[in-house]
Amino acid sequence: MKITQEPFGEGYTLITLENDNGVKLAFSDLGARIVSMKVPKDEGFRELVLGFDSAKEYLEKDTFMGATIGRVAGRIANGTFEVGDDHYHIPTNNLGNTLHGGTPSFDSAKWVFKTKETERSASIEFQLFSPDGENGFPGNLTVTVTYTFDNTNTWTIDYSATTDKETLFNPTNHVYFNFTGHPSQTVDEHTLQLSSDMFLLTHPLDNTVIGEVKKVDRTPFDFRKPKVLREVFQSDFPQKNQVDGIDHPFLLDSLSEDVPHAVLSLPKDDISIKMFTEETSVVVFTANFGEDTYEMRGEKLANHSGVTLETQNPPGSEQFTQFGEIEITPDRGFRSTTKFEIYF
Repeated sequence: MKITQEPFGEGYTLITLENDNGVKLAFSDLGARIVSMKVPKDEGFRELVLGFDSAKEYLEKDTFMGATIGRVAGRIANGTFEVGDDHYHIPTNNLGNTLHGGTPSFDSAKWVFKTKETERSASIEFQLFSPDGENGFPGNLTVTVTYTFDNTNTWTIDYSATTDKETLFNPTNHVYFNFTGHPSQTVDEHTLQLSSDMFLLTHPLDNTVIGEVKKVDRTPFDFRKPKVLREVFQSDFPQKNQVDGIDHPFLLDSLSEDVPHAVLSLPKDDISIKMFTEETSVVVFTANFGEDTYEMRGEKLANHSGVTLETQNPPGSEQFTQFGEIEITPDRGFRSTTKFEIYF
């Protein structure tokens, strides 16, 4: 295992973890984000995630990409919620809703970090303090996100948080996978499999969840067996049409530890990721960017150029309590783990 650090511009750092198999994962203290995931293939190194080559590009183009998202991932409808007996109306930043914790938030913050290296693994511990009242949320919050990479080609994300006052907390990681190695190519040929029988319906105007669950049976969103994403993009399904793809939470089945909750593959190149999580849902977003996109790594970013697997409690849980609690207290903090196994 090897850890290297180099300047990433704008006062930020790029930290690369390389294992004994030659796989390289790069992260930055800008947003505690993943920047790169490179695996050795016949043609050389293949990039498996979307990202930019400098901190400046993230700040100018897209701060969510690859970042740690919080305090609350997803959309808080109308920016309103209750914690205990208190009602909150926080600033909105997305069609009258609060997206990914507001602006600015975890994704554009500079995180403190330290590294650790052993024979079998290397890790980066990122930490951030979010003061009481930041973006309208109550409580002084201390968040720790630890990325560990090992010689089994497994990337592990460990989240933890403590607060001095009851508050909301529902983080995720916003990595976009694209196994072609080219941002200008779509993920049409990727296959997706999910251990999920149900997904949450979203509103056609602003994509907030509406509190209704739909069975995947006999819909294009049935991923219980591997499905080529092109089939979804070409389908005439109202929930697909309203976002030009997928941008939906899928409720995950409880599984034994050796059964993945999600498998994303590019069969023709024999590349896949298996995802395991302690969370109850995964938000799948197929990078529905449209045609007016920016440049990434020397290429014009394509519509449907990536797939996210955002593990979290279902978005909207602050409004629809049947989806689970996202409140934490001084006596009950937050801990959660998600793992991605890389095969190539």
